[in-house]
Amino acid sequence: MNRRIFALALPTFGQLIAEPTFILIDTAIVGHISNEALAGLSIGSTIILTAVGLCIFLAYSTTAQVAHLLGAGKRREGLQAGVDGLWLALGIGTLLGVGLFAAAEPLCRALGGQGAVLDQAVTYTRAIVLGAPGMLLVYAANGIFRGLQKVRITLIAAVSGAVVNTVLEVLFVIVFRWGIFGSGAATLIAQWYMGLFLVVPAVLWARADGASLKPSLSGIAQAGGDGLPLFIRTLAIRAAMVVTVASAARMGTDVLAGFQAVNSSWNFAMNMLDSVGIAGQTLVGTALGAGAMAEARTLTRATGRAGLVTGAVIGLGFAVVGLFAGHFFSPSPAVQLLVAAGMVTMGVFFPLQGWMMALDGILIGARDYRYLAVSCTVTAVVYIAMILLLADGLTPLLPGDAARTVALWTLFNVVLMGGRGVANGLRARSDQWMKA
Repeated sequence: MNRRIFALALPTFGQLIAEPTFILIDTAIVGHISNEALAGLSIGSTIILTAVGLCIFLAYSTTAQVAHLLGAGKRREGLQAGVDGLWLALGIGTLLGVGLFAAAEPLCRALGGQGAVLDQAVTYTRAIVLGAPGMLLVYAANGIFRGLQKVRITLIAAVSGAVVNTVLEVLFVIVFRWGIFGSGAATLIAQWYMGLFLVVPAVLWARADGASLKPSLSGIAQAGGDGLPLFIRTLAIRAAMVVTVASAARMGTDVLAGFQAVNSSWNFAMNMLDSVGIAGQTLVGTALGAGAMAEARTLTRATGRAGLVTGAVIGLGFAVVGLFAGHFFSPSPAVQLLVAAGMVTMGVFFPLQGWMMALDGILIGARDYRYLAVSCTVTAVVYIAMILLLADGLTPLLPGDAARTVALWTLFNVVLMGGRGVANGLRARSDQWMKA
């Protein structure tokens, strides 16, 4: 059972780290331009990660739909659902890219950008957002590959995309000296490269099995309807993350710069945990499509254990690396200390996050979307109220930036991650999720 889970989880991790890897590379290089550039990157990357992250339903809903249809012996119908998801991704990505380019300045200002930090954030945001259609096509295409349990190609796409991004990043920022604009432009190109790399074989596979490549309004509408509760779920989570960034910004430029380094590292590491959940999602979705309820229950227990163990291993490594990782992100000793404080704090909570993410994937695979939307929204509302209280009312009472950093990340894990874990655990103990 564990072998089946990790056989899917490891290649899936390769795809999941694409966008966080791009931001991590951007962070490491931009951090040596100036603290203002690094703080601006924090704001700009939050905007793009939020916008693209809100559309993760393109991958999740497509994965569940294709897996269920594959389990039911309806391969062509599953691939047709995947094609409809590609068209939906292209449409949403185009609107998203254009809209964010136009609204870059007010969005960056709303997240706390001022002066030189605001200028850096706007420049980065406008350079990167037109790559959004490419990344959304990656999400939709991977929904097809995951549902079919053929995910090695996603690993190839992620590795080659990271190489393209790194080479262009060095060329644009260090050689051409384009500053933060070069960083965003490099990522934009890498995003479109990955999108085309994955869409072409996805389309060829769909065509070979008799699926139509023409856009179907009914199919696109169904894909959008299935994804709406997942969109609400993700919106709640991303709203909580945006407020966390805004709260860090209120604590000062050094805290925000340190937060960006920890957050980009955490986004990278979290995808290792998410890959376990997605493997469970694919296997459970296929089992439920075939009507194998007992197998689905067994897979749920195995996936939960795998998430817990993976979280413990990654958390230990995250905390140890965090003790010296600050040197890679900033030459400032103050920021280096805050990076260490944040990464050690986060590392302690990784087992909880691993277990929570594993059950999250199971419930998505079962298409228990409404429950996830409600539980995540309630948890996020409670968390947002508490983080704002910390930023506005309790920050002056804390002895320094390190204490503020530890308090911020502790609250994040106990309330937001812990609340989601409790909700997922209670649901998984029942049988309701298998009937969703």
